[in-house]
Amino acid sequence: MMASLFAGVSGLRNHQTKMNVIGDNIANVNTIGFKAGRVTFQEALVQSYKGAGRPSSLNGGTNPIQLGLGMSVATIDNLFQQGGLETTGQITDLAIQGSGFFVLSNGTGRFYTRAGAFGFDANSNLVDPSTGMFVQGKMADADGNILSTATVGNITLPFGQQDPARATTNVNLGNNLNSVATESAAALQTAGTTNINTVSGTAVNGAGGVHTLTITGAQATSSTYIGTSVGNDGAGTPVAALSGNMTLGALGVTDVTGFTLSRDNGAQVDTVSGLTLNSSINDLITAINQIDGIRAELVGGQIQLTREKAGSGTDYNITSSASSVTLNANGAATAGNIVGVVFGVADGGTLAANNGTNHTFVCNDVFTPTGGVAMDPEILDIQIDDNTGLATGITGLGSGGVEISSLNGLDAGTAIINTADTTHSTSITVFDSQGGKHTMTIQFTKSVNPNEWTWSAEFTGNEIVLGGGSGMVRFNQDGSLLSFAYDGGSTGLSFDPNNGAATVNLNINAGTAGRYDGLTGFASAHTASIMNQNGYGLGILDKISIDPNGNISGIFTNGVSRILAQIILADFNNHGGLLKAGRSLYQVSANSGQPIEGIAGETISGTLSSGALEASSVDIAQEFTNMITAQRGFQANARIITTSDNMLDELVNLKR
Repeated sequence: MMASLFAGVSGLRNHQTKMNVIGDNIANVNTIGFKAGRVTFQEALVQSYKGAGRPSSLNGGTNPIQLGLGMSVATIDNLFQQGGLETTGQITDLAIQGSGFFVLSNGTGRFYTRAGAFGFDANSNLVDPSTGMFVQGKMADADGNILSTATVGNITLPFGQQDPARATTNVNLGNNLNSVATESAAALQTAGTTNINTVSGTAVNGAGGVHTLTITGAQATSSTYIGTSVGNDGAGTPVAALSGNMTLGALGVTDVTGFTLSRDNGAQVDTVSGLTLNSSINDLITAINQIDGIRAELVGGQIQLTREKAGSGTDYNITSSASSVTLNANGAATAGNIVGVVFGVADGGTLAANNGTNHTFVCNDVFTPTGGVAMDPEILDIQIDDNTGLATGITGLGSGGVEISSLNGLDAGTAIINTADTTHSTSITVFDSQGGKHTMTIQFTKSVNPNEWTWSAEFTGNEIVLGGGSGMVRFNQDGSLLSFAYDGGSTGLSFDPNNGAATVNLNINAGTAGRYDGLTGFASAHTASIMNQNGYGLGILDKISIDPNGNISGIFTNGVSRILAQIILADFNNHGGLLKAGRSLYQVSANSGQPIEGIAGETISGTLSSGALEASSVDIAQEFTNMITAQRGFQANARIITTSDNMLDELVNLKR
């Protein structure tokens, strides 16, 4: 009976321990980085009344008879579950997502915590303000590198420290130069004797420079025929020269019908109609001029017929109907038609105007690119007017796109035509050794050769370019970079800042040959630009940022960002083996294992979140449930004691 009393006492005592743990959990429900505790119970001592019996051939085995003597606390565990993240916006507030602990030092020993509410002290040390302990990490070198040989220690950031100026040594180019771009508008500088009136349009190849056109040869001529009239004055006296008011009948024409003129080997035949014997020479000329492509006029007292479209007489000609004329003894016409009388064509014959010639023009174009030397001559095409047959234009300059025309037909001579450069520019600020700023502009100018551009670098101030200020960039047919070169064999651009600073030597990086990691040459809009440069002026450390790997980057007033330090984390094989040291701190124990220190997200699986804190992992609902079960357990054990007491009281009263 006494055993039940002691069992009940053990139950009361240990359920009280459980309530103590629950109370601690609930008290720390808002403690950052807190990990909830948990109590587990185990059976205590056991009293054996009888051991187990082995089975025999006659009887079966028997179980042992044992009596439990209460319970005891088995473990009080810390449950290292991930707490939620609470955003604070404070850069030095850090939360760990995943496994790991911050490492703190008081100068003599190390402690570990999940509470990351850190800040800086008066000496710019990163500390835990609640304890004054130093946050441990590694400091970067002057170039922002965390060396593998760097020792773990206090993190001190030099706020207000100056960052010395750094001269630009590298400039990176990127994006696209339009392979089909053209801004090469053409303009006539001088026409000379060529009769060129108009130059318009834009050269397809986009190349700017001077085109010197040399035109040799002669213009096309029209087929002509001038008659030799055999008419008389009506009294038998021959007329040596015709006049406009003479009538056909008076000249000896007796038949005005059937007078036809055909063009171009009979391609078109027209009858000269509307004439009578009383029609004058002027009337005849007017009637002929009604025929498209044939012109009649009095020239030296005779009618001249001209095929208005110039060109070879074989192709562009005039042929009349057959003549009919009778001459008297005096050689005067006594009867006949217009062909025979007015034009003097022998009886039965026809007049033929077929003495025209084609043009013999040849146009040589010598192109001198802007800033370059004259290229080999190129023969351009001569354009023929479809109506007049005259050479009135030139095509093919700048690979096409330029219209060169002459209102009255070309003539031999020399003309000069200018085409504008097709350019694209991009600028950036570079720095000298004293941090002085210099605006550098790189201008790309399209070459006459496909997939080729020249480039030149200029400055807006008093800087003096010493070498490597121009060159050539070429692209492959697939748009990738072929080469980027400097003129004069230079390997980079150098300039004198002309302000007392040292000469600046910088490399212009246009990308990798055969790749698309820099400049490209596709048939797409211009986007080429100077992407970045590595120089900067004097700066002062202004603010910091912390990345998920614990790198603390300093942001200087000159825009430079450089790693200053790195927060390290520690992890253990057995988190539950850590000793609580109060103030949300843990210490190494014999069963936690030695700390494994490393980089967040790399050697340590957990990562950091800047501007946030890890909330307590206490689950209120779970704790209240545990509170109920602890209370009921306590009540039940109390009833064991009171019931056992009543039984003892009855036992004592047996003697009555």
